[in-house]
Amino acid sequence: MYKVFRVTLSIASLVLLGGSMNAATIYNNLTPNNLMAIASRTSGAAFEIEAADDFLLNSGFKVTSASFVGLVVPGQSGTPTVSQVVVEIYRVFPQDSNTVRIPNVPTRANSPSDVAFDSRDSAASNLSFSTTVLNASFTANNSIAAGGIHPAPNQTTGGAGPVTGQEVQFDISFLTPVDLPSGHYFFVPQVMLSNGGEFYWLSASRPISGAGTTPFAPDLQAWTRDAALDPDWLRVGTDIVGGASAPTFNAAFSLDGTAVPEPSSFLLLSGGLALLVLRRRSKL
Repeated sequence: MYKVFRVTLSIASLVLLGGSMNAATIYNNLTPNNLMAIASRTSGAAFEIEAADDFLLNSGFKVTSASFVGLVVPGQSGTPTVSQVVVEIYRVFPQDSNTVRIPNVPTRANSPSDVAFDSRDSAASNLSFSTTVLNASFTANNSIAAGGIHPAPNQTTGGAGPVTGQEVQFDISFLTPVDLPSGHYFFVPQVMLSNGGEFYWLSASRPISGAGTTPFAPDLQAWTRDAALDPDWLRVGTDIVGGASAPTFNAAFSLDGTAVPEPSSFLLLSGGLALLVLRRRSKL
């Protein structure tokens, strides 16, 4: 019996390890366009701004890397350099949220939650990054800039207008992988620049389309908030840009990682193995 159990357990270990070692593209909409640029920065020397776009997991994943594309816009103090990158993961409201407080926005439905589910920070040495300039000069037709996020009923501003900067791709490695069970999430990248520079996350195809992209439903639009609006969020298109036919936006990013068996799969496998052992014992 011992030999049978040992062999069976070894098979189980291989199945579980194999399930967690298959590298995969979790989500891909790395298709930047010039429709919108959304400021997103850490709290650093200025107030914090967050921009969020969603992704869906149908099974558990260990997220190991990410990429996103945005504009690096110089300030008045010289060429900016990247001093910090933070990536946060939020779940969808009402998870991780106070559902009874009075909000300062038109709706909380389909927004990111009040507080982050998990995060990684280059300053904490659990995230590393590299950058690639895709275009030395790129102009987005509209933007959400610092100071342009207001609570209801004054949330609709039309946006801050065009903004020009270097189009830059950020490639992120999570030195401590982010473990996510199946569910609906928001990805929030923040970049702090030196010398008064500002980072703007670029919009991406909506509906999601193009070679290698991974469409899903429901695909929620991009949201944003700053320190004054926190813990509420506003829809970039519907709330801030507004208008009779308000546009909606996705943001340019991708995620990669390894699939992890859900607890239910582990229990099912364990139960099956136990049954095999018992049947084997009955024949001895």
